[in-house]
Amino acid sequence: MIRSQQPIAKGQQPTAKKMKGIIYDIKRFAIHDGPGIRTTVFLKGCCCDCWWCHNPESRSGDIMTYEKDVTLDGHAITREETIGEAISEEKLLKEILSDEVFYTQSGGGVTFSGGEPVQQKDFLIRTLKACKAKGIHTTLDTTACFSKSTLEELEGLVDLFMVDLKFIDRDLHKKYIGVDNEGILDNLSILLNHQARVWVRIPVIPDINTGDIDNILSFLSEHIAPEQVNLLPYHKIGKHKYQKFGIAYRMDGVEEPTDDEMLVLKQKFEKQGYKTIIGG
Repeated sequence: MIRSQQPIAKGQQPTAKKMKGIIYDIKRFAIHDGPGIRTTVFLKGCCCDCWWCHNPESRSGDIMTYEKDVTLDGHAITREETIGEAISEEKLLKEILSDEVFYTQSGGGVTFSGGEPVQQKDFLIRTLKACKAKGIHTTLDTTACFSKSTLEELEGLVDLFMVDLKFIDRDLHKKYIGVDNEGILDNLSILLNHQARVWVRIPVIPDINTGDIDNILSFLSEHIAPEQVNLLPYHKIGKHKYQKFGIAYRMDGVEEPTDDEMLVLKQKFEKQGYKTIIGG
């Protein structure tokens, strides 16, 4: 059973320790979260409720604990494990700078991911400013589910936006993501038309959003092209987490796309002139 230590309402900042952010992982030497070698910081909390999310523990903004059964010296025991850590931007910056030599050599930097990192906007912006002051390249892996005023604050602090684009169809987006996508599409339009560096990341989920791909292509054709498109094949590697954390799993019966299906989609985007990568 999973339980919260610090209740945080959806969309609010952490209140127990206002000056700190809540992260649940730091991944070093990441090569699929933006250019070069990167340190990826995963912040807790998300505005979306994607059916296929492979990190369901990221949805809540709370620090959480759960009971885990382990075997020690042949004896079964139950112990508590914690998901999430309160951290100051000073401590986090120190963690990020510890890998600075790899950023310099590879053209890398730091990527903020989630959940949706902008759910902790104040902490994120303070940390982005600290990174920029040190000359660290910044990437934001985002749903773009936030206000236009927030986007204005971020544009001068983020070097690369990796924006998830799941549906154009509003009804499908509401059903499978749990929120309306009007603001998301508006924010992506602004970024593209402002010629920001944008990688559009499209999850490919057979029979769920594959029928909306033509609408995605049509939407992109109305804007300045993103720097690249990443097609992300749906996978089931996070399924076990739903049972572990007592969360309902809604993807039974949905199959992963085949390599051939992914190649056909890749060629479809390339035909329209987009640099397209499978995965990443």
